[in-house]
Amino acid sequence: MSLLDWLTPWEFSPVLLLTFLLVIALYVRGRQVHRPNLLRQSFFWIGLILLYLSLHTRLDYYAERMFFIHRAQHLILHHLGPLFLMGAYPGQTLRAGLPSSWRRALAQWLRRPSGRRVQAILTNPILVAFLFVFLVLIWMLPTVQFYSMLDWRLYRLMNWSVVISGIMYWNLILDRRPSPPARLSVGGRILSPVITMVPQMIVGAVITFTEYDLYPIFDLCGRAIPGMDALADQVMGGLIMWVLAGLVEVFGLLYALGTLMRLSARHRLPESRTRTSAMMARAN
Repeated sequence: MSLLDWLTPWEFSPVLLLTFLLVIALYVRGRQVHRPNLLRQSFFWIGLILLYLSLHTRLDYYAERMFFIHRAQHLILHHLGPLFLMGAYPGQTLRAGLPSSWRRALAQWLRRPSGRRVQAILTNPILVAFLFVFLVLIWMLPTVQFYSMLDWRLYRLMNWSVVISGIMYWNLILDRRPSPPARLSVGGRILSPVITMVPQMIVGAVITFTEYDLYPIFDLCGRAIPGMDALADQVMGGLIMWVLAGLVEVFGLLYALGTLMRLSARHRLPESRTRTSAMMARAN
């Protein structure tokens, strides 16, 4: 199979393609104004390429026919792709790519009560963390997985839901600012990956050690790799969810810990600012 065959979409989606092209156009245009550094640009392109390859190439064919490839696909869609994207901090660059009239309209709307409410919902730490875990685990239920693999509408909803929840979650965890203005405290950014990691690891372990086929839909669709039986496929998929997804969240925890140390060294944490102000008041 040639490289072109691998890059050819298994199920062509004009909406998905237009979405990627729009994001690329906004970033390229905004890059000329905001000028992110080379590292951030690299993270953006890596994240976008990972998401596109997972959603709109021949890989999607194998993800529909092998459980462990399906879990690897969701590791990218839910963890790695959004992690790289949000590590690029692309918000200002994408906004800079909008036409000036659209930027003004967006800024005005964000100042209105409706805009503030939407922004508060999309960055609510409890809701975002819940969705991050829920929208992975709910699709892992055997019955839900069965129907989502048969109905293309449910299948696309499944994939898009984990991408969006991943972007929302890593946007909070990778925030380098103190709180406020960040919605999640630095301590919360350290604790959150621990909380969200545990249920995913438990489910991954259960799948790994289950001795019967939880997902017969992959046999029904026809496994794409001859010679690999259902249990071997299931064990590999469970390990991806149990170990590899956990490692990505450990990275998020370590990154948040680094943010804590950096802000503390610069006296930008609320406690540090309070102590500094008290010391200055006593000195005066």
